Amino acid sequence: MHVRTFVFRSVGFLCLPRAKKMRRSTFLKSGSLLAVAQITGMSTLKALEAIGDALPKTERMPVMFVGHGNPMNAIEDNFYHRKWQELGKQLPKPKAILSISAHWLTPQTRVTAMDRPKTIHDFGGFPKKLFDQEYPAPGTPAFAAMTKELVNHTTIQSDLSWGLDHGTWSVLLPMYPGADIPVYQLSIVYEQPPSYHYEIGKQLNALRDKGVLIMGSGNIVHNLARVDWGGTGAVYDWAQEFDSKVKNWIDEGDHASVLNYQKIMGSLADMAHPSNDHFLPLFYILGLQQKGEQVRYFNDRFDMGSISMRSLLIG
Repeated sequence: MHVRTFVFRSVGFLCLPRAKKMRRSTFLKSGSLLAVAQITGMSTLKALEAIGDALPKTERMPVMFVGHGNPMNAIEDNFYHRKWQELGKQLPKPKAILSISAHWLTPQTRVTAMDRPKTIHDFGGFPKKLFDQEYPAPGTPAFAAMTKELVNHTTIQSDLSWGLDHGTWSVLLPMYPGADIPVYQLSIVYEQPPSYHYEIGKQLNALRDKGVLIMGSGNIVHNLARVDWGGTGAVYDWAQEFDSKVKNWIDEGDHASVLNYQKIMGSLADMAHPSNDHFLPLFYILGLQQKGEQVRYFNDRFDMGSISMRSLLIG
């Protein structure tokens, strides 16, 4: 398993709210259907249909790409943290959350399928108080099974060892502090081209009608080597140019140009993403956009000069 982690620097913290106990009868019922299928020989397709019946159709959920940036945003009282708090109050409450994080890279696409995912502190050089944070949201084997069956672009493997990395919990901690919504993650195969991730995203749409909030977590510009540790507030011209071009393509519905950004922008793309792990989650979210769905932006600022925090909601 390939996992990429990075070291940041920052200070400050807020306390984690106590997690609330949630009702899980629907998800337990769905999980039991999978067990029955294994025991009785029920076909996977029929088991999936039964799970679909147990998970009632809901109002279509939006999809979201979040620029997560510095892990300290999870606990500092700053602009980004407050916006995540606001969104948690404004969005319809999901039945579950599927996160596609820049921080879970694997050789093959995997989905977490455990009942109780652990909180992963996949960073270094931060205050102990950040490492002390936990996000004890339940998992959802039922939705993980549905996700595996929906995607035929590749074979998705179940994973029982990962958990929730900071690309996921650093955003959800302020957004849904009660940790009472089931959360699971889909991994990213770094070596695959943008079209691979985009096609998987397209095949996840049925989850939205079952109450799943799908979140891609990365950054539209992410160059840690050029971070302004001095806090001058200045933003590199190349970073602004890349962010602006990507926004314009999204506004025009020109997903093809976003997918071909490396060929189109060349050295500018290399500056914005020396490695494109933080850009890949965006492709899943664009793949989920349906005809006529509008894009709304939030947190459209830069942090430390070379990290775009631009985030978007679709639907």
